[in-house]
Amino acid sequence: MSLFRAIATVGGLTMISRVAGFVRDLLIARYLGAGPVADAFFVSLRLPNFFRSLFAEGAFTAGFLPLFSRTEAKEGRVAAQHFAERALSLLLVTTLAFTLVAQIAMPLVILILAPGFANDPLRFPLSVSLTIITFPYLLFISLASLYGAILNCFGRFFAMAATPIMLNLVMIAGMLWLTPYTPNAGYALAWSTLIGGILQFLWLAWDVRRAGLSLRLRRPVINDKVRRLFRLVLPAALGAGATQVNLVVGLVLASLLPAGAVSYLFYADRINQLTVGVVGAAIATALLPTLAGQLARDNHAAARYTQNRAMEFGLLLALPSCVALLVIPFPIVSILFQRGEFDLATARETASTLFAYAFGLPGFVLSRTLTPSFHARQDTKTPVKLALVTIAVNVGLSLALLPVMAHAGLALATAVAANVNTLLLLITLYRRGHWQADDRLKQRAPLILLSAAAMGVLLVLLDRFALPDWYAGGFWLRVSALIVLVGSGLLVYLLSTILLGATRPGEWKAILRRS
Repeated sequence: MSLFRAIATVGGLTMISRVAGFVRDLLIARYLGAGPVADAFFVSLRLPNFFRSLFAEGAFTAGFLPLFSRTEAKEGRVAAQHFAERALSLLLVTTLAFTLVAQIAMPLVILILAPGFANDPLRFPLSVSLTIITFPYLLFISLASLYGAILNCFGRFFAMAATPIMLNLVMIAGMLWLTPYTPNAGYALAWSTLIGGILQFLWLAWDVRRAGLSLRLRRPVINDKVRRLFRLVLPAALGAGATQVNLVVGLVLASLLPAGAVSYLFYADRINQLTVGVVGAAIATALLPTLAGQLARDNHAAARYTQNRAMEFGLLLALPSCVALLVIPFPIVSILFQRGEFDLATARETASTLFAYAFGLPGFVLSRTLTPSFHARQDTKTPVKLALVTIAVNVGLSLALLPVMAHAGLALATAVAANVNTLLLLITLYRRGHWQADDRLKQRAPLILLSAAAMGVLLVLLDRFALPDWYAGGFWLRVSALIVLVGSGLLVYLLSTILLGATRPGEWKAILRRS
């Protein structure tokens, strides 16, 4: 239950962040729609987030956290602090140099990652200008990720999980208050992103100090631990960021399509990432320090049990989300976004993209529950080898589906690649003896799927027969329709899991009580 309590803490705060994020996205849809300015801003936002996922939250955390946890367990808090200070200096120098080079070469960076913008007199120069503003966000959020990893090792999950809320609120404020003073809302959002990154870093640095660990900047020294960190981080740059690499592949190819394609992918991914962000990220955040601590004490049986429970929890929340996005994508997109610059045609294109993304939702979530098992064992090479296979699958399918399905084909290719990645991770862990489904997981997984199917049937019936008149009504009637869909779906799913034996009432009560 300590794992579930950590997941509930991170997941609950992430859910608040996602709600704030949806308010932000609603405003973006209202102010920008799916036109050239929106495409340019989404590129400027994707680039620093992509490198953050690869080099900071993904690779660096995957290498740093197990080493920090083992150092503290074997050598004590002082040795762990010295290691963290060396890592902090190394990360600062590396990301600062990378940011400066990227700023100087930004036109070339945009040409590489969004080649379809090259001959666009509006999207290309605007993308360059906005990305120059947003890219330093990488520096501050990378440092924040290291502080967050330290806090997670100490079992302090609140501060790190709360940082996205801060960013979303700053971006909302920027749109409302800065837009009148900037050339367009894209500039207001870009400056808000940078300010949010600075505030996130300061917040986590303060909380680490509250935890009793005051880090100082030391002269970067390449000692044995730092060399080990390098050996873990470098391969993890792809292994931990396979999903991000696949999303960027979609961005590159989408830039070749007519204006709006990048925006369709962004809006659909935002909805799809609600579950991935809340469930997948929460499980991964709580699971890595838990597994690292158990393995540091050579408690392999506990680690295998923890892995099974994490997978069970992931399936419990990912499968109903997957089914819902498959059966009612258009009502979700239309009710959430269709207003202002976001018209009916944009809603239909975004809904088709969301439908394609939904096929990969279980893969997106389960890969987050499996990759920490490798990282906790200080193995970052295996995930990168599997990631290369995943990326190859994504690129091949994207090129094959692009002429047939356009932007929806790119989303489907990403979804298939996510499921392939999860399957490869599972097979590898099983063959190495690090994971085997226990009786409880074997019994409950099919029942969870059956419960999700029952929920899907109800949603289809409501969508086709009970709510069409509500969809045609005013704003609040349409919002009420979405509330009915979500509320009734959740109720039927919850009751189905209990009646079928996929969960027990006491387990829900315990999770809620401990959270």
